[in-house]
Amino acid sequence: MGYHDFSVSMCVYRGDNPAHFREAVDSILNQTVPPTEIVLVEDGPVTEELEYIIKEYESMPEIKVIRCLENRGHGEARRISMEQCKYDLIALMDADDISLNNRFEKQLSCFESMPDLSVVGGHITEFVGEQKNVVGRREVPQDDVEIKDYLKARCPMNQVTVMFRKKDVEEVGGYLDWFCEEDYYLWARLCLANKKFYNVQEVLVNVRVGAEMYQRRGGWKYFKSEAKFQKYLLSNKIIGIPRYVYNVVVRLGVQVLMPNWLRGFVYRRIARKKGE
Repeated sequence: MGYHDFSVSMCVYRGDNPAHFREAVDSILNQTVPPTEIVLVEDGPVTEELEYIIKEYESMPEIKVIRCLENRGHGEARRISMEQCKYDLIALMDADDISLNNRFEKQLSCFESMPDLSVVGGHITEFVGEQKNVVGRREVPQDDVEIKDYLKARCPMNQVTVMFRKKDVEEVGGYLDWFCEEDYYLWARLCLANKKFYNVQEVLVNVRVGAEMYQRRGGWKYFKSEAKFQKYLLSNKIIGIPRYVYNVVVRLGVQVLMPNWLRGFVYRRIARKKGE
């Protein structure tokens, strides 16, 4: 199969764990089909330990490092990275997760067999500490119709798994900042533009989680951002008033009224499949 050249967009900031960052980068370098280039954005000054590791990788011809003098935030850093990617196919990668070694091969196969696709993602497992300590698994719907229907209730793609066509993302305005909703906002805009989605029905990325993840998914600031996004879906007729009310009420309960320990239980045992 004649695989396309493709880029990986990745961001790192001073709060990232150096050992986890190294694992993440190594997981995309040691693929059955490795990327043609990796565009890594330093989102503001990083620690000496992180900088040491980054300089090691920077000596490799396929890795391009862009250093921001100030912390720009995840959405803006991702946008900068994507703009610097040379190839139309771009895979996203976070600085502390681990891609399975055939992730890119499977995604490229989808683009080869279904050339009208704009975005290809897949399932994730969530683990604490070591990869074998799986605490959850987030599965997402497979085909375009199912994905667009699921989008009315929840984010239909696992952002850390996606590979997409740069030209299609640029057509709808690019990767735009929206507090904790940058990816969902992008999928909604691509949906409105009638772009096609697909999710591989296999785990593509192992994702690190912990109590702090559920804290980030709670509080008034997070809820207000989610409620505003639901208003966006309503105003663009992706959802109707009954779905809008239901979505906002559910999010109010989970993100504001629940204590963190209970929110973690809901995400792990209800919003996710139980870890094996």
